Amino acid sequence: MTKTNGIIKDLKTVFEIEIEALQSVMKSISPAFGRAVQALAACRGRVIVTGIGKSGIIANKIAATLTSTGTPAIYVHAAEALHGDIGIISRTDVLIAIGKSGESTELNALLPIVRKIGASIIAITGSPESRMAKAADIVLELMIPREACPLNLAPTFGTTATLVLGDAIAVTLMKLKKVSTADYARRHPGGQLGRRLLLEVGDVMRTGPRNPIVKINDTVRHMLVLITEGQTGAISVVGKNASLAGLISDYDVRRVLERGEAIFDLRIGDIMNPNPTFVYTDQMATEALDLMRSRKKPITVLPVLNRAHKVVGMVHMIDLVSAGI
Repeated sequence: MTKTNGIIKDLKTVFEIEIEALQSVMKSISPAFGRAVQALAACRGRVIVTGIGKSGIIANKIAATLTSTGTPAIYVHAAEALHGDIGIISRTDVLIAIGKSGESTELNALLPIVRKIGASIIAITGSPESRMAKAADIVLELMIPREACPLNLAPTFGTTATLVLGDAIAVTLMKLKKVSTADYARRHPGGQLGRRLLLEVGDVMRTGPRNPIVKINDTVRHMLVLITEGQTGAISVVGKNASLAGLISDYDVRRVLERGEAIFDLRIGDIMNPNPTFVYTDQMATEALDLMRSRKKPITVLPVLNRAHKVVGMVHMIDLVSAGI
């Protein structure tokens, strides 16, 4: 237990050091940080983010965050750039170079070439007097009093501070560019948010044989065959011009049987719900889910109409769940 307590204490110490250091960095933010964001917002090309070692890993993450939040960016390994990858950089780009000491051989070989190309350079470093800083148009100094590493050597706080700064820049750019929730969703179509904001009912509805439809003048026997074949748990009843006249669910059929009525002596109009809840193809799939859940007695299926009020499909709660809504 004593050894465990010592480990917990060491863990908490690292948190304390990094929290204190982040607060120190926040207080030291200068107008240069604002100019950097403005330069990135005005960039007509792409944002190129580069670094070496642990700084390169952080640079990769910052580029990914920028891209996903509305600022096209790409990570370029500083060493690989010197062997051909520099060809991706143009004079309309802004390059963000990350280096704690600012004295990395690869970075300092790269920046003069980037300057000749004509791209702007933003340096993020703990050494404002370094060669990297002197080669930059804008220098963002990260005050790094000490690393959390007991040897004060392994990159710990320095990488954390740079990562947080990258997040802060990305979020500020989102606000400047007025990136909306829909904009964000379009960049994340594979995520749950993207699916919730982009999928329409028409994208997930059942059609063809999985969308059972019966005419109001058909026989109940024919209706029972179709509702069974459709395996949807309900069938749309249509009138003239394929307009929705009603809906019959498995529940409606069971209710007739429970009352002991001779179901084959009835008409479809006697069994159906003449005023069913429905959705349109161009409504959001989330709206369909809300309609199903909002009723006192939740339902699991909805007929789908186009804007000409013709029945074109059926949507089941299973379809919405499977789509990740």
